[in-house]
Amino acid sequence: MKVRQDDGPVRVPIEDAIDLHSFAPRDVIAVVDDYLEAARDAGFIEVRLIHGRGTGAQRAAIQRRLRDHPLVERYWDAPESHLGATVVRLK
Repeated sequence: MKVRQDDGPVRVPIEDAIDLHSFAPRDVIAVVDDYLEAARDAGFIEVRLIHGRGTGAQRAAIQRRLRDHPLVERYWDAPESHLGATVVRLK
């Protein structure tokens, strides 16, 4: 997956989870969209989006996007509450 940063695209390895802390908040939704597509293409059925606990703003924004995302079958809060993550089941 390529993510565009101020100094150009950065390759991110596709695994079953992505930690979104290292991305600028303004870029997170685009990163999630790119990641979900790459994860599906890599054969993943279920992935974790680690957004943190904080104020809940990132979680809310991500879950709003997931609600109608064409690749998402369903999503839920990860049972590991200390992570602040959302689990996504892909179609």
